[in-house]
This record gives sequence, C-alpha cells and structure tokens, in this order.
Amino acid sequence: MEAFLLKAGQLVAALSLLVIIHEFGHYIFARIFGIRVDKFFLFFNPWFYLVKYNPKTKKLSFFKDKPEDKAAAEASKTSDKATWRDTEYGVGWLPLGGYVQIAGMIDETQDASKLSAEPQPWEFRTKPAWQRLLVMVGGVLFNFLLAIVIYAGMAFKWGEKYIEFDKATAGLEFVETAKKIGFQNGDIPLLADGEKISVTDHDHIMKMVESDVVTVLRNGKDTVNIAIPNDFIFQLNDEKGFFVYRLPVYVAKVVNGEAAEVAGLQANDQLISVADVATPSFTEFAEELLRNKGKEIEMGVIRNGKNSTVKITPNDAGKIGIQLKQITDIYPTTTIKYSFFQSIPKGIEMGCNQMVMYVSSLKHLFSADGAQSLGGFGAIGDLFPESWSWYKFWNITAFLSIILAFMNILPIPALDGGHVLFTLYEIVTRRKPSEKFLERAQMIGMALLFALLIYANANDIYRFFIK
Repeated sequence: MEAFLLKAGQLVAALSLLVIIHEFGHYIFARIFGIRVDKFFLFFNPWFYLVKYNPKTKKLSFFKDKPEDKAAAEASKTSDKATWRDTEYGVGWLPLGGYVQIAGMIDETQDASKLSAEPQPWEFRTKPAWQRLLVMVGGVLFNFLLAIVIYAGMAFKWGEKYIEFDKATAGLEFVETAKKIGFQNGDIPLLADGEKISVTDHDHIMKMVESDVVTVLRNGKDTVNIAIPNDFIFQLNDEKGFFVYRLPVYVAKVVNGEAAEVAGLQANDQLISVADVATPSFTEFAEELLRNKGKEIEMGVIRNGKNSTVKITPNDAGKIGIQLKQITDIYPTTTIKYSFFQSIPKGIEMGCNQMVMYVSSLKHLFSADGAQSLGGFGAIGDLFPESWSWYKFWNITAFLSIILAFMNILPIPALDGGHVLFTLYEIVTRRKPSEKFLERAQMIGMALLFALLIYANANDIYRFFIK
C-alpha cells in the first residue's frame, strides 16, 4: 500500500507540474497579445471545485460559488482592457488535466452560443491569425522547454555516470520475456545488427529491441547471436524493462551482532556461493539465503584475492546482516560533469533525443499489439519507482513532458494541434472556419479523446485484474 501511495503521489505531483506549465504557456501568450483569460485551473471542475481565488474581488472560495459571488465576478470584468486580475485561479477535483478559459475562443470550456455577443478587442477571435497560432502552440512549447530545463538541471546536478557493458564482468540480468527468446543472465550485449552497442547512445535499448540480431558475450568467452522477433517490443510490454546490471555481492558494511559479524565477514568481501550453490549476483544470493533460512551453511568468500569459506546461519527472514556495495562502487564508471553553461546545450540535446526516440517508437502503436499496449494513468504511475529518488522523479517527469508536448500537437480537434491546424488553414486560404464548424469539430475531438482515455485505462484494468 505504501508503494502504491508513493507512486500515486509522484504521478499527481508530476502531472500537476506539467499541466500548470502547459496552461501557463497558453496564458502567457494570451496576455502578451492583450487577450482576456477568464479562468486558470489545475484539474477540471465539473459541478464544483476545491478552491478558487478572484484577484479583483479578492475573494477566496471553496467548492461552489454563491450567487452574489458570481454577480461580483461578472461585474468585475467590465474593463475594456484585459489584465491578469481578470483571471480566476483555481484547483478542480478531477485530476485529468487542466485548462485556461480564454475569452472569445471555442474550446472544451465554452461553445459557439457563448460568442453571440458583439466581438470585443480583448477576445481571442478578434486577434490576427498569427497571434492566435502562438497562443495555441504556447502550451506545447512550454512543455518542451520544461523538459529541456529539467534535463539541463539533471546534467548540472548529477552529470552523467555510466558503466559500459563490457566493464560489467558479471553481465546483465534479463526479464523472463527476454530469456524466452534466448538471452541468459550474465550475457553482455556487444552488437545490434552488427553495430557496437554502447550505453552512451541514448537509444541503445531501442536499437536492441528493434534489431534483427543481437550478439552477446556469454560466459566471458563465447559470442552468441540471438534472433529478435518482430513483436519483441510488445512482448516486453508487461515487463518492467528489458534488463538490469547484475549486482555481484560485495560487503559494504557488517551489521553489529548479526550473523555476518558472528561468521567473521568483513567489508570488501565478495560472497560467491551459498551452500555450494554459485551466486554470481544478488538475485541468486538472496534466493539461496531464503532457501536455507535458519540453517547453518557454508558460504564462499573471496577476500584479498583468496577463496575461502565461512559457516553462517541466515535468520528466519533469510538475512545475514550486511549492507551491499553499490554497483558504481564495484565497476569502473565514467562520469561526465557539466558546468552551468555546458548543461544548457546538454539539456537541449537530451530533450531533442528523447523526442525523436518517442516519435520513432509510435510506429509500433499502429498494430493490434500496439493498440493493446496502450496504457492509462495506471501505466504512467507504474513508471515511477517504489522508493523516492529525485533523479528518477525528474527524469520521468521530463519524459512525460515530452510526451504531453507531442500528443498535444497532434492535429486532432480538441487538442492544441487541432486548433493549430484550423488556424494554419485560415492563414493559407484566408478563410476562417465558421464558429459552428469549430464547435462541432471540438465535440467530435472530445468524443475521440474520451474514447481513447477509456480504452487506455480499461487496458490498465485488464492487465492488473485479469491478465
């Protein structure tokens, strides 16, 4: 339950940031061009809201407006010139996104019937097409800029630290789906379709998944070719990843009074076997300890390059009381540090690379397997780790910002891309689509989006409860 709540909290925090930045992109361009923005809401508020503030009336409201509050709010909008004080700022209760209600614009917040009055100079519909175009791309632009800022911040704060595959002598540990097609724990990837695989390539995993043949080093001496099925990317859909580095068992610290101290284990010992069963990684090590809980067994140890054994008794939970060395303390790592000014182009590079990688991966969606792989909020929430990590949180948030930017620019009515499409049509043909057409297109687009939302979240439910 704790892990679920942590994931849910990270999801809400990330989406809140992304929505606020996205809507601020629309808001700031609207304000630059003198367009009045009536509402700025995080999350949707059908029937009621959680909290709302009106700068002109200086009124902080909860849940629902009173009739006198509505009248006061409308009376406060009589000025001919739009200002930031015309905007009501609030938080809704339905965490499916957010919105800005821009005066004189047909969108999910208002239809053509609300634009029957004489057009005003501070309305969206009275502005030149190029200004309306910038207002509509503002959200997408700000989401992409947010991703770049996050990536730049990560480069400045943490730099890049990586371990090349061939330096990790214990190899990798693969998910069950990968094992079924021929990978084995301990394999070290060398080539994808004859090209060297390097972890410094941002898309090295995608290259392996989309290749025809991956060549690995097995047992430290043999090269083996593994055929990759065309649908392998979909076979991995239910797995959390493809592989992880194998973690050899090195002792970082011995806990006072526990079995490890009693047995005489020391910091920097490498534990290589449990009860005569080889344990090249922590996965096998933990399994064998659990299998032999409460029993006195022999454990293989390498200390100062020499092999020996110790007698030890794991407790009833299969623990012996040690802290493990981190993998970056075991293998040689390469770290690249970035200054503040170096981190900016690095952030741009990372943002562009992630966008290209994400767009290229979308080709897999246009198939039966791809449609089944679609996920909703459950799938997004599952991206976050079960324990807190600022690095992982910001990395995932930046990637979600890239996704939100691209998905919103798709030319679908009700998305920013739909408004952009109609505005470009107006610029090219010099003919503005009618308000009735825009309203109908908006309704169709909303219906499509709701259908997609229901389908994606139904996939989550099916995978969690049934599959």
